[in-house]
Amino acid sequence: MSRIKLLPETVASQVAAGEVVERPASVVKELVENSIDAGATSIEVGIQRGGMSRIRVVDDGCGMDRDDALLSLERHATSKIASAADLTAITTLGFRGEALPSIASVSRFRLTTREPGAVAGTEILVNGGRIETVRDGGEAPGTQVEVRSLFYNMPARRKFLRSETTETRNIEHQFFLQALAHPAIGFSLVRGEKVALQLPVTTSLRDRIRDLYGAEFLNDLLEISEREQRGLRVRGWIGRAGVSRQTRAQQFVFVNGRAIDSGILASALREGYHTALMRGQFPVTFLFIDLDPQDVDVNVHPAKREVRFRDPARIREAIVEAVQRTLESGRVDWERKFSAPIPTAGATTAATSVLVEGASSRGSPWIERPIPSAPEISARSSTRQSDGVEASRPTAPEQPSLSQSVPAGRADFPIRPQPIVTPPYLEPAAVPKDDQQFQIIGVLNRLYVLMENSDGLVLVDQHAAHERILFEELRRRMEEQGVPSQRMLLPQIFSLPPRDTEWVERNAATLQKMGIGIESFGANNFRVDTLPAFLEVADAADFLRRVIDELKTTSRSSSPLRLGEDMIAKTVCRHAVRANDPLRYPEIEKLIRDLLACDLPYCCPHGRPTMIQISHAELEKKFGRKV
Repeated sequence: MSRIKLLPETVASQVAAGEVVERPASVVKELVENSIDAGATSIEVGIQRGGMSRIRVVDDGCGMDRDDALLSLERHATSKIASAADLTAITTLGFRGEALPSIASVSRFRLTTREPGAVAGTEILVNGGRIETVRDGGEAPGTQVEVRSLFYNMPARRKFLRSETTETRNIEHQFFLQALAHPAIGFSLVRGEKVALQLPVTTSLRDRIRDLYGAEFLNDLLEISEREQRGLRVRGWIGRAGVSRQTRAQQFVFVNGRAIDSGILASALREGYHTALMRGQFPVTFLFIDLDPQDVDVNVHPAKREVRFRDPARIREAIVEAVQRTLESGRVDWERKFSAPIPTAGATTAATSVLVEGASSRGSPWIERPIPSAPEISARSSTRQSDGVEASRPTAPEQPSLSQSVPAGRADFPIRPQPIVTPPYLEPAAVPKDDQQFQIIGVLNRLYVLMENSDGLVLVDQHAAHERILFEELRRRMEEQGVPSQRMLLPQIFSLPPRDTEWVERNAATLQKMGIGIESFGANNFRVDTLPAFLEVADAADFLRRVIDELKTTSRSSSPLRLGEDMIAKTVCRHAVRANDPLRYPEIEKLIRDLLACDLPYCCPHGRPTMIQISHAELEKKFGRKV
C-alpha cells in the first residue's frame, strides 16, 4: 500500500497560507500590493480588532471581469508573469499568484470587483477555500476584498496571534511601509468606524514623510542627492549625524519600491555612518534603491521580505558612498549654526559682557596642562614596549598647545561665570571681523562652550569636540606615515577555512597597512609576527579571525585603519580636554576653528554629538513668553 498521498486542494492551500499569511498584517501587505499592481491611485485599509475580526482593502484600480475574478482564486494564477524567463526581471510587487487563494482558504472571504465602464461588477463569497456564491455586484470601479474571521478554521494558528493592540501596530507598520514606498498614491487607514490616518496624493517622498511623522521630524533628516551609476540609483532621506534609535524601527529600505530586510544593506548603512553613530544605535533612514530588475532576485522568500543581488559589493559601495556624501553635505548647514548673529546698528552683543573668572589684580590663572595635539599622542603611542607598558624614555618634542597660537594683543582669561565684566580680548560685535565665523559668550561648568547664533543658543561639548579633532588628525597622520607596529616575541601560526584563506591572500596589502605582518605558511596556514603597537592582543589567532570577519563587511573604499579606529578613539579620549579643564579664550577659539575644519565635525569618534542647538522658540517657551 502506497504511503505517499496527494494532498486535497484545500489542505494544500492552507499549507501555502502558512508561508504567505503569518498574521493580519501579512494579509494587509498582500492585498495592498495587489491594489498597487492594479494601478490604484487611492487605497483604503479598514480593520476591526487588529484585523482578527475584519480586514477590508478598497482600491480604484483596473478591476477584473468575472472570469479573471474567479481565476484569481486559483493557486498560481497571475497576470504578472507568463514564463520562467519573466522571473529574472520582476517589475511588480506580486507575481506568484498565491496570496488570494491562501487568504481565502483560512478566512471568510469576499471579493467584489468591477472594471471601469462595465455595467455591473462581480461579487464572490468564499468560506474556508470553498466558493459559495458568485453574483453581480454594484460596487464602484476597482476592487474590494474583505477578510473576516482570519484563521477561524485553523485554531492552532489563531492562538499564536498576539493581542489586538500588537496586531494593530503590525498592520500600521505595514501600512506605513506601503505609503512611504508610493507617495503618488493616496492612502487611508480606518480603525473600527473611525478614520485613523488619511494621506493625500503627494509629489515627493518629503511630503509623505511629513504627513506620516510631522514637519519637525524632517528637521532631523538630510536628503540624499540622487546620483545614478550604471543603472543604479540611491535616493531618499537619512538622519543627521547623531540622530539615531535604539532599534531598527525607523530604518526603512526599499528596492525597486519593495520594502525589504537585508543584512547587506543594514551593514552598508552602518558603514556609511561609521563614527557618526553611537555603538548599539541604529540610523533613521528612508532609503530607496532603484536598479535593473535583472540585477535583483526577489523570488527567494515566501513573503518576499528578502532579496538577492547579482553584485552585492556594488550595492554596498553605492550606499556607503551615498550616506557619507550626504553627511558631508550637511556641514554647510551645521557650520551655519556657529555663525555670529548680524548685530543691529549701535548695539553690542552678549560677547561684550562675557562672564569671566579670576580677573583680579593678581592676574588670571593659566591652564596647568597644555592641550595635547595628535603628534604628541602618536609619539606617545609609538614608545610602547613589547609588554604593552608605555616606556619611560623621552617622547617627541611637545607641540604647541591650542593656547600658543594667540593673536597679538589678546589677554588670556579663562571664561567662567562670575560678576559681569568686559574683557579686553573681546571686541564689540558692532564692528565684526571679516573672518568671524562664530561668537563665543561663555563657558558653562568648565565643559560646555556657550555660543550665540541667529537661531538662539549653541552649546559645544569641549571634550567631544577635542576628541573629534584629535581623532581625525591622528588617523590622517597614521594613514600618511603608516601604522606603528611592534614585533611579536614569538610569531604565531594559525589556520583558516578555505574562503578566509583566499580573502587574506587577496587583501594581504591592506593588512600590512594596518600594521599586521602576515604571510602564508603552507596550505590554509598563516604566520603572524607583527601587530599594531596601539593594540592590546592576547591571542593573535583569535584577533586575526575577528579582523577578517569585520573587514569582510566594510566597503572597499574604507580606510585601512578601520580596525584600529576603536583604539585610536580610546587613545584620544584619554588625551582630550576633560570636564573641569579650564580653557582660555584663545584655546576655545582655536578649538572651534579646528572642529569646523574636521571632515565629520558633528560628533565625536564614539558618535556622541559635539554640539546642540537651543532655539529662540524653546527659550521663549521655557520663560513663558510663548505657549
